[in-house]
Amino acid sequence: MGVYFYYFCVSLLAILGRREASSFQPTRPLFSLSSTAIAALSPRQLQFWEDVDEGIDDVAKYYETEDMVRVRDFCSRAKGELPLPEPLGEGHLPSEEHVDGLTARAFWDVAEDPDKFPWARKLEEHSKVIIEDLAVQGHGGGWSAVRLQRLGVWNVENCRMFPRTYNLLRELDIPFAVRGVCFARQAPGSGVAPHSDGRNFILTSHLGLRVPEGCWIKSGNEERTWEEGKLTTLDTSFEHSTGNPTDGERHVLIIDFWHPDLTEAERAGLEFVYDLRNKFESGRVPFRQPRGNKRKNGDEEEKGLAGLWMTLTGSK
Repeated sequence: MGVYFYYFCVSLLAILGRREASSFQPTRPLFSLSSTAIAALSPRQLQFWEDVDEGIDDVAKYYETEDMVRVRDFCSRAKGELPLPEPLGEGHLPSEEHVDGLTARAFWDVAEDPDKFPWARKLEEHSKVIIEDLAVQGHGGGWSAVRLQRLGVWNVENCRMFPRTYNLLRELDIPFAVRGVCFARQAPGSGVAPHSDGRNFILTSHLGLRVPEGCWIKSGNEERTWEEGKLTTLDTSFEHSTGNPTDGERHVLIIDFWHPDLTEAERAGLEFVYDLRNKFESGRVPFRQPRGNKRKNGDEEEKGLAGLWMTLTGSK
């Protein structure tokens, strides 16, 4: 992610504060518009998509690229203008939140591919730091997840609880995606039922921290187990499930990161869409009448929320 885009996101998210509470919930559909024709969208929805279109234009200008076709198709599919994608393998359940042309596989061996994932092996090699951080906080019940980062914003209070983990993650230059980073605890005798979030442009790594023998994770038609100090990485657009049939707790660090087939400009465009969605749903974008997708000229062009891309990055 470019440094200017990072500051852009931080600026937009400042009003949300550096806290875990947020209206953004990555497990629900983007806009629930897959069966809605664009002509039937409400004025508020039209306003949103106009701002999205302008923002994508600004991202393309900043990165000096015209190759944003996949992101624009992503938006068209989310609006219901394109059909749902076809599955690309057994257990693959893509949704309207789909980027075309990305490699699809249920599990990824990221530590074995340093060219695409230069941070992965280093994270495994320094996993003891994270395991020790977790041990300091104890393994007691009362929580199922501790969020460290979301939408590019680090949770200061939670990161203070795991300082060495935070420092390590920042040093590794991981291409974090919109869902971010969290510690996850699975209670004894529990499991997660088969499901898919349908999003193929984000990969998810689980770093094993405390893994009783017998725990398992399934993605597509393949079942694996976690290993302490090792990464288990999956594409969550495949149906996946987990189980802990033991009498001990299972702990992992979950890291969501961008699919390696995405360009930096495409990552920035997708992050802009989700950040803007979050702001619309939290009521932080004033309503205006749609302009009929006609972008204004002159000074008025930069008054919309999407125009903040150019203003905050100094890219006018």
